[in-house]
Amino acid sequence: MADSNPLQRLKGMERSDRALGSRQLAAMLPDPAGARPAYRHLAQAISALILDGRIALHVRLPAERELAAALNTSRTTITAVYDLLRERGFARSRQGSGTWTDLPEGRRPKGITRLLGPEDTAIDLARAAPGLPGQALIDALAQVTPHLAEHANTPGYHPYGLPELRAAIAERFTERGLATVPEQILVTSGAQHAFTLVMALLCRPGDRVMVENPSYPNALEAMRRARLRTVSVPVTDTGWDIEIIESTLRQVVPQLAYLIPDFQNPTGCLMPEHERVRLLRAAGRSGTWLVIDETLADLVLDVPAPPPFASHATPSGPSQVITIGSMSKTHWAGLRIGWLRAPARLVTELAGQRVATDMGGSVLDQLLALALLARAGELVPPRLEQLREQRAALAAALTEHLPQWRWQLPPGGLSLWVDLGEPIASALAERALDYGVRIEGGTYFATDPGIFEQRLRIPYTTPADTLREAVRRMATALADGPSPSSAARRAHWVA
Repeated sequence: MADSNPLQRLKGMERSDRALGSRQLAAMLPDPAGARPAYRHLAQAISALILDGRIALHVRLPAERELAAALNTSRTTITAVYDLLRERGFARSRQGSGTWTDLPEGRRPKGITRLLGPEDTAIDLARAAPGLPGQALIDALAQVTPHLAEHANTPGYHPYGLPELRAAIAERFTERGLATVPEQILVTSGAQHAFTLVMALLCRPGDRVMVENPSYPNALEAMRRARLRTVSVPVTDTGWDIEIIESTLRQVVPQLAYLIPDFQNPTGCLMPEHERVRLLRAAGRSGTWLVIDETLADLVLDVPAPPPFASHATPSGPSQVITIGSMSKTHWAGLRIGWLRAPARLVTELAGQRVATDMGGSVLDQLLALALLARAGELVPPRLEQLREQRAALAAALTEHLPQWRWQLPPGGLSLWVDLGEPIASALAERALDYGVRIEGGTYFATDPGIFEQRLRIPYTTPADTLREAVRRMATALADGPSPSSAARRAHWVA
């Protein structure tokens, strides 16, 4: 097990290459006797599993003889399967090392999606971020003005965060079932800031990080910029495969794991408690730091609020769990307030890391956050009811206008993870922009863009009428075929 001291890293350790077991792969494949020719049927099934993220990229496939035995078919059939996968670009071979999963050249990463500009007036379904009611902000500003005047006579630098805000966040964790003291809290400029601080302290370029596939795009981009090697584990419509996670932790021994167990972004899945316990044990055995993103944890729509992930750790077990959260999803993304909960010693080191680039957060924002958190019992329930109504409106509009699409209604969170039934997401996103709708295809959420081409993430954070209009426009864009001319585009905008 790695030393719990974050400054004593896993250096020079040989890590095993990831391999997919023959029985594991066979369980995911159809019976080869059910179609002819069998090798094409199996190759297509494996390709689909790669594109859907259920089989990760750069994983060694089973030896031909082993897979043939597991599927009760001939080795000649499996040889033909692997040949076809290589021909189509879904596999490659290394001399003496076997066959590995891959993607065709045309599906490789194309870089980060363009940022929205101030001139962009399309219906925005690319961001899953609700707004803050104006009156709530006005009331909070009036409440904090006298306190701001008091702070104006001080230097205003608080690398750890305002003491009173740290105490309020700690109390919030305690009320949810995880005893916490202010010394375990670091206030940050959003959850993304918290995550980048953690990566900078605990990881070095080349370190491996376990991440869900699909996952939050900005976190994935931060890992790429930090030159970390991501090792993906799939999240499907039914959730996590805990055996794959345990195997990955055991074989790869990642330095860090970034997970969103509460209404996962973008799938909306909620990890069951027994899987959380198993994950904690597996991470403890590998010495992996767990970074748990709880940004969406309060957005419970159909289930009881989940307790903090770290509350499942045993007192005698390892304490290598870092919980990050923010007010972006529950209140307002424009209020750049986030936090992390970690062992007090690590919080001290992270605060030192923070000072090198950021002396401290805005005092005004932190005072506003304190006032809004105090009113959470008043402000959050109406927001949840609004999200339920908007989710229902989106689901109804999709059923009416695009009945061929499929999705699971998530028990919380902010979006639907929609299966289009065919790999057209990127083309549809480009086409929808001509009809005044901005949306991101599923590849944006993939560890290796090029997969999830049959998926769209559709947030339900805008008003119900806007969602209905957006779905109507997407249905029109899909039915109209190729992108319209500039003149047609203007006509659609006017309409």
